[in-house]
Amino acid sequence: MPLTSTRLSPDWPCQVKTPGSYDWERSAAKWLRELVPARYASYPAFIRHPVLLARHAQIQVEHEIRVARTALQTARADLPRLGLHEGVIEHTIKLYAAELMQLQHIARSVRAVTQALDESGR
Repeated sequence: MPLTSTRLSPDWPCQVKTPGSYDWERSAAKWLRELVPARYASYPAFIRHPVLLARHAQIQVEHEIRVARTALQTARADLPRLGLHEGVIEHTIKLYAAELMQLQHIARSVRAVTQALDESGR
């Protein structure tokens, strides 16, 4: 599969240039650095090897998905004990559901970028 086919994916992040274009790997690394804690983004190995940064971003986003799922699944039982009004609880549940959908989209985007980085490194 040619690298440019990755760009056609609806999950390809708009912040990342088309694979194979000038400086596309730098744009990918910049986008990936935004997904991981700052201390990880500054590690020399991640700076030199964007595919390592992509791998860590995948792990990071997968962890955030698990956290969002747990928050969503436990909200109805846990939030009333905090003394929150029902409207706040409902709003929070909607927030968690929206965040989960956004994180799942980001995870697909990270996989697309990771695949392109892996293919360009071969």
